[in-house]
Amino acid sequence: MLVIRQRIDARPEWQAELELTYDARSKSRLRCFSTSGEDVGLFLERGQPPLHDGECLLAGDGRVVRVRARPEQLLHVTCASAFELTRAAYHLGNRHVALQVGDGWLRLLDDYVLRDMLLQLGASVEHIEAPFQPEHGAYGGGHHHSHAGEAEFSYAPRLHQFGVRP
Repeated sequence: MLVIRQRIDARPEWQAELELTYDARSKSRLRCFSTSGEDVGLFLERGQPPLHDGECLLAGDGRVVRVRARPEQLLHVTCASAFELTRAAYHLGNRHVALQVGDGWLRLLDDYVLRDMLLQLGASVEHIEAPFQPEHGAYGGGHHHSHAGEAEFSYAPRLHQFGVRP
């Protein structure tokens, strides 16, 4: 088994590649297979952002392993106006949905309930298959709901990963 414990900066060359869904890229512990079929064990530091497309990892045997985002079934959302798109993003955010934001569009994992909600809001929704790289979040590590101040919290907050479905 190829064991990977370390994230590294992107490299122009690599010796192995992993093609992973967003859910798999969000895990710090994972057994998977390289694109060539080699058994791989990921043992990454917990609490880090999900792996992103093009990121590189360093395997225990010194090989560089590139991460590639596997295409997934997504909803591609567009609207007739910026106001309507903002409204759709608000309603999705209110449901803590993992959301990829582009210039004039939104993408989320395929979900028939959310599709119906978006259609009721007047959005155009198209089913596509594409890599999914949602926003990691504005907190850079999460938040808590304490009103007692920061003194009680000695940990670095973690970002919530809502809306992630297999």
